[in-house]
Amino acid sequence: MSQSKTYIATPPGETIKEQLQDRGMQQKEFAVRMNLSEKHVSRLINGEVHLTPDMAVKLEMVFAVPAAFWNKLEAIYREKLAKVRDENSLENEFALAKRFPYQEMANLGWVPKVTGMKERVIRLRQFFEVVTLYLINSPAITPIIYRRQSVSEKASYALLAWAQQAKREARKIVTAKINQGKLESMLPTFRQLTTEVPQKFCPRLEEMLATCGIAIIFLPHIKGSFLHGATFRVGNKIVLGLTVRGKYADKFWFSFFHELAHILHGDVFKQEGVEQEDEDKADFFAEEKLIPNDAFFDFTAAGDFSRESILKFANRIGISAAIVVGRLQQKKIIHFSAHNDLRPQYVIP
Repeated sequence: MSQSKTYIATPPGETIKEQLQDRGMQQKEFAVRMNLSEKHVSRLINGEVHLTPDMAVKLEMVFAVPAAFWNKLEAIYREKLAKVRDENSLENEFALAKRFPYQEMANLGWVPKVTGMKERVIRLRQFFEVVTLYLINSPAITPIIYRRQSVSEKASYALLAWAQQAKREARKIVTAKINQGKLESMLPTFRQLTTEVPQKFCPRLEEMLATCGIAIIFLPHIKGSFLHGATFRVGNKIVLGLTVRGKYADKFWFSFFHELAHILHGDVFKQEGVEQEDEDKADFFAEEKLIPNDAFFDFTAAGDFSRESILKFANRIGISAAIVVGRLQQKKIIHFSAHNDLRPQYVIP
């Protein structure tokens, strides 16, 4: 017999024992009547071996108790035994479950609101679609390529939750086959969309990327994750996830082009993951595609960083002024508080 706080799993062998006692029959005699070894009978009574359908038929002959009865006993025992083992293992996952931003996930509607740790573990298992939370770090489940500002244990678990939600939402999006060539041809159009508001560019991005085999997902930022975006392949499509709600326009577009680089460079297909060199190349790609370095150098060489000059330069190269301001701030050419009125904060439903 095995048990946990909630379940008790009693093997069919207990009922066999009762039948033997009622008949005053010893296990040795029972083994002969069943045409089995004494060792096998002992293991059967102790629940160490399965009571098979063939065994159930033999029990029907010896005890005159229908085979269906024995089959049902075995099925109930195995189900409860699995629940006993699972419940006993839940406590081992309590510490792991605490590392996830469960309350925030619940507030966003990703998981149900719960009170106890046992229920939290169960809901997290269901959310991640695994039998144990110890499996979620497996790269075979979700090989993620991501861009974030900092690395910490808290950030890592927030990232896993964020990426899983992106994967779940991506299932709803129908895409064509993955086509990197077509994606590359769309880069100029993506650049032009930086001058539009989210209400206009979001539907365009979703439609265009879907024709390239990419499902773009906009999700809220998870506190402590320092996450900007993530890219990974799921089945026959690529998921490109971006954090939104309050994100500055320049950071949004830089993250978008950074993730496009991972797709165009083939990083998303690497089973072993990406190296820092891959991240650096993606950063350079995003910089160059948004504001060509030659054009940026010429602009900065003039030394005029007034609002009018920035707007004129952005208009000349056909890009959002927010991206120009963001680049100037990032390169420490202007103060981080300068011209922030040109950097709108996106709110994407």
